[in-house]
Amino acid sequence: MTIQQPGTRPNNPQFSSGPCTKPTTWSLDALSDAALGRSHRAAIGKSKLKLAIETTREVLEIPADYKIGIVPASDTGAVEMALWSLLGARGIDMLSWESFGAGWVSDVTKQLGLDVTHHQADYGQLPDLSAVNFDNDVVFTWNGTTSGVKVPNGDFIPADRAGLTICDATSAAFAQDLAWDKLDVTTFSWQKVLGGEAAHGIIVLSPRAVERLESYTPAWPLPKIFRMTKGGKLIDGIFTGATINTPSMLAVEDYLFALDWAKSVGGKAGMMARADRNLAILAKFVAANDWIDFLAVDAANRSNTSVCLKITDPRVAALDGAGQTAFAKGMAKLLENEAVAYDIGSYRDAPAGLRIWTGGTVETADLVALAPWLSWAFEAQLTTLS
Repeated sequence: MTIQQPGTRPNNPQFSSGPCTKPTTWSLDALSDAALGRSHRAAIGKSKLKLAIETTREVLEIPADYKIGIVPASDTGAVEMALWSLLGARGIDMLSWESFGAGWVSDVTKQLGLDVTHHQADYGQLPDLSAVNFDNDVVFTWNGTTSGVKVPNGDFIPADRAGLTICDATSAAFAQDLAWDKLDVTTFSWQKVLGGEAAHGIIVLSPRAVERLESYTPAWPLPKIFRMTKGGKLIDGIFTGATINTPSMLAVEDYLFALDWAKSVGGKAGMMARADRNLAILAKFVAANDWIDFLAVDAANRSNTSVCLKITDPRVAALDGAGQTAFAKGMAKLLENEAVAYDIGSYRDAPAGLRIWTGGTVETADLVALAPWLSWAFEAQLTTLS
């Protein structure tokens, strides 16, 4: 049986959830001014790193008294830096509803050996946010990259909290409205919503987080790349461009391009609007097709960047777990072979399905073109069941 293919293909088939696609105006020429072959400690290197920090502040509207640092090892490095440097001073509440949040819980309990109160929910749902004790330090992801579930806003965090909030915002920054007054430590990677090159993370510290760093010494030794204080004082250079280890000046130049592009489309508000429009295209598609649905149960909590979809058709639902996984992977492979969509299979730990990146660097027209191809791949994959 031959199934008719749609007549239009996306101009850009890159819908990966990380590293994510670059803006359409990007080219290698954008990196021509990179400070290659120069020390990052030279004036030119420091100035570019400081510019990256201050432009991040401008675009994300981060308060002036918050510290912003460029750190090693992408968002993972930034999160681990926060966990190892800050936790242990008081009780800990941790939230998880997908694989990365669960990974932070494992690190804190198994590597640091700390007791935590774990608020957990299945893929597609949020834990009970009202049950979180903010007298403790609280660790959570703002946007669950592998489940497509985000917190709706920062209203669940009290202004008069006693503990610190440590937020992994790697798929949220530049796409969702982060409540800076409710966040004490915020981390992300520029390889996500801005489509930057990998390996570098950003850590943002509130004055309360700085106070903790300068008043508390963890019981365990800290690796050099995690150390943000010396002699009980914040190493302020980290937050003005003197990075802990050698950064890639090529990646920094790429980030500077992405920040300028974000400003050109309206800054934070413009980037959020682009992601919202992209999500709306897939929401319209899901509403019109009864074989597919969002993994996120509550529409208010649906991510506008990492959109996770499940196949609900009874013929597929009747398959065992391995069969459902094979079906979804088969769809993703068909689309990859047709150069229509790359890397849209669900994350390895997540329920079987599809995961489509809809952040601001994705053009809405490409998602419009992709939608009928999803139906084509579904119908084509159904023929393998007979």
